[in-house]
Amino acid sequence: MRALQRLIQGKVLLLTICAAGIGGTFQFGYNLSIINAPTLHIQDFTNETWWARTGRPLPDHLVLLVWSLMVSLYPLGGLFGALLAGPLAIKLGRKKSLLVNNVFVVAAAILFGFSRRAGSFEMIMLGRLLVGVSAGVSMNVQPMYLGESAPKELRGAVAMTSAIFAALGVVMGQVVGLRELLGGPQAWPLLLASCLVPGLLQLASLPLLPESPRYLLIDCGDTEACLAALQRLRGPADVAGELAELEQERAACRDRRARRPWELFRERALRRQVASLVVLGSAMELCGNDTVYAYASGVFREAGIPEEKVQYAIIGTGSCELLTAFVSCVVIERLGRRVLLMGGYCLMTCWGSVFTVALYLQSSIPWMPYLAMSCIFAFILSFGIGPAGVTGILATELFDQTARPAAYMVSGALMWTMLFLVGLGFPFIMEGLSHFIYVPFLGVCVCGAIYTGFFLPETKGKTFLEISEELHRLNFPRKSPGPTWRDPEVILSTEL
Repeated sequence: MRALQRLIQGKVLLLTICAAGIGGTFQFGYNLSIINAPTLHIQDFTNETWWARTGRPLPDHLVLLVWSLMVSLYPLGGLFGALLAGPLAIKLGRKKSLLVNNVFVVAAAILFGFSRRAGSFEMIMLGRLLVGVSAGVSMNVQPMYLGESAPKELRGAVAMTSAIFAALGVVMGQVVGLRELLGGPQAWPLLLASCLVPGLLQLASLPLLPESPRYLLIDCGDTEACLAALQRLRGPADVAGELAELEQERAACRDRRARRPWELFRERALRRQVASLVVLGSAMELCGNDTVYAYASGVFREAGIPEEKVQYAIIGTGSCELLTAFVSCVVIERLGRRVLLMGGYCLMTCWGSVFTVALYLQSSIPWMPYLAMSCIFAFILSFGIGPAGVTGILATELFDQTARPAAYMVSGALMWTMLFLVGLGFPFIMEGLSHFIYVPFLGVCVCGAIYTGFFLPETKGKTFLEISEELHRLNFPRKSPGPTWRDPEVILSTEL
């Protein structure tokens, strides 16, 4: 609660979090969930459009193929956006990258809004690709921007807000997609184009707020602008000590250019960081949380929830993740990153095991569907406690200023590739394993908990320079400490 109170006291920092989040990870969650409501309407539109063009209906398997492409183009665009995020963050800065990123949102909203009038389902496909690019950029740049702008004692809580806005986007997408709102057969173009609203809110608010102080000092060498940004973000607090820490970090990065993504894998000094990024990033995407949503509708129907009420129960699943994201934001600076990650994965292993048993027995024991429904909520709550938010902090805290943009490119490309592969392979896995589909996901959860317990260092309450020195000792256990204080020379540390 102390961290939350300090966050509220820093009004400019709070406004920065909201302005970055509403057009950042909120867009990711929102565009991920709104596509579910108009599924049948878009498939009908695709068939009608083909009939108008050729005079014959499109076969069902081709309608399904077109729909699958619309869905899968989103993570494909996210992959492109993740690869674009690093160069944008270096060339334009963190804040300007988020602002420029809205160009993709505006273009996508125009395509969505006029797709029916133009009689073109291809416009929907291109729009999904563009909002994917936007999500890929924002998912990488937003936590980088917020992590660099926050004081060390609030860094975890501030970075966790990215997960809060992503969960909020999912819930808002589910709500707006209700049949009573924009989920009807006539309103679906407006539903898809509604992504324009958060983009416009960010364009109106973010230009009034400061750039990342670390970017201004270490990348641009502008001490005055860095000091002004710190004073705006911290309010009446004395920033002399924090400015001195930034000078030390800048001196430690002297004469070092920006890492390229492939260089991270070749440098021994980054071995522990890259391994943690790849292992825990893969675990978050392969732990089975996204597949829980695929099962939710069927399990709710088995539990006796009326068909017209299932959509409201599904909103409850998104609300669970939002609730735990808030809780994690409050407790992360007290419990630390490792506790939340290990606890989350251990609880997911427990509830996933019970869920597997419930799926296997639901046809023979009358109350098993209710147990399965409870496990869905418990599994999502467990995911939100740790993996959902803490994993996104890793690239900010484990890498220094010269390697951070490249680290986000690697983690973003990994996340979107995994999301694409899981979406592509899940129907075949479900067909092959049936009720035991969660067994491989449980193995991933166990591996995530074990790796966190044995190999991930705790970063709570430490400066970036202290984290770098600790990781240097872990990567070179028999050698002297790494970066130390040198004179505060102006450098361009992340020049491509």
